[in-house]
Amino acid sequence: MTSWIRRALTKKIARKGPKGKQQIIVIPPNEKLVLMVKFAIAMTLCLTGLEIAYMAFLGQWSHEVFAVISGLVGTVSGVLIGRQA
Repeated sequence: MTSWIRRALTKKIARKGPKGKQQIIVIPPNEKLVLMVKFAIAMTLCLTGLEIAYMAFLGQWSHEVFAVISGLVGTVSGVLIGRQA
């Protein structure tokens, strides 16, 4: 799971070198950022399971759990998109 997260958070910058050759500079992500994204994805999966269990046993939709899931998905998406900019 770590490899695709690290790959998604790695920033690549293309620039011209001293002799006009194209150079690609690779900036690896911070370890804390990778761990935070892994934690947020794991919590999203756990909360999704909680929502499924809530619907299976009580037969209702939990708006509170869905709001937390939406917030986490937005946070992870924002980090992945913002890191690439």
